[in-house]
Amino acid sequence: MNAARVLGATYAADRTEPLHLRRRPRAGLNVMRLLLILVALGFLVLFIGMPLVVVFSQALSKGWHTYVAAIADPNALAAIRLTVLVAAIAVPSNLVFGVAASWAIAKFEFRGKSALITLIDLPFAVSPVISGLIYVLLFGASGWFGPWLMEHDIRIMFAVPGIVLATTFVTFPFVARELIPVMQAQGKDDEETALSLGASGWQTFWFVTLPNIRWGLLYGVLLCNARAMGEFGAVSVVSGHIRGLTNTMPLHVEILYNEYNYAAAFAVASLLALLALMTLAGKSLLEWRRPELKYGALSADRQTKRGMT
Repeated sequence: MNAARVLGATYAADRTEPLHLRRRPRAGLNVMRLLLILVALGFLVLFIGMPLVVVFSQALSKGWHTYVAAIADPNALAAIRLTVLVAAIAVPSNLVFGVAASWAIAKFEFRGKSALITLIDLPFAVSPVISGLIYVLLFGASGWFGPWLMEHDIRIMFAVPGIVLATTFVTFPFVARELIPVMQAQGKDDEETALSLGASGWQTFWFVTLPNIRWGLLYGVLLCNARAMGEFGAVSVVSGHIRGLTNTMPLHVEILYNEYNYAAAFAVASLLALLALMTLAGKSLLEWRRPELKYGALSADRQTKRGMT
């Protein structure tokens, strides 16, 4: 009874409190929200907006003629071709691996499942420079397989195969990490129904599994391609910096900048910036079309913890 009287008195006091005092907490929350939004926008402008403005302004600082000449330079064209070639090999390879790994992790239970998930995340934990150094220690002239490769006239380091290997390593988690939560959320019911109706394994994959994951797959491929074209650290270690032969676009930008050819360096860098903007636009479009993709990383982390336990 006493407790009820106390609560009643408190409620009555709150009701009799002046309106402007009762609105103060909400006003304080609105001010805090506005401050947080301003801080976030300030960081975006400072660390993303301004660098983009600088890249494009510097690229066009000497006019369109200089810009086009820098892009049409034979070494720049060779760097663009090599970047596209490496991405054209690494991205489909990661697509095949990502689909196979995510299908196995999401649809089956087996020993070593948590270890496989950990290995998929390994490139996120290892510095790209260290991953490139690992390939040098394996396939370099003084590496484990170096003498045998030299004996059979097989060149991996400081050539295209080494660049492809390094790029594939640093980009292979992207497709798998996007597909695992999508497949886990869908469950096994559709596949089991198709198999019970007489469909083969390949028919089930092509006509049931693949249509269900197509948006997540496209999302992962988009991110994987952007990282493959913009990779610098690992490629820098294994490429040898041979101009016109083993320089990708990021490495070509570095060389031009070190030579104080700023207009040409920013011109080539603007192509990478355009790629980044196109990737963000595609990513936003997919998230708008399929909102569940926006929370794929969070779902993946939760499922990973469950699998490890």
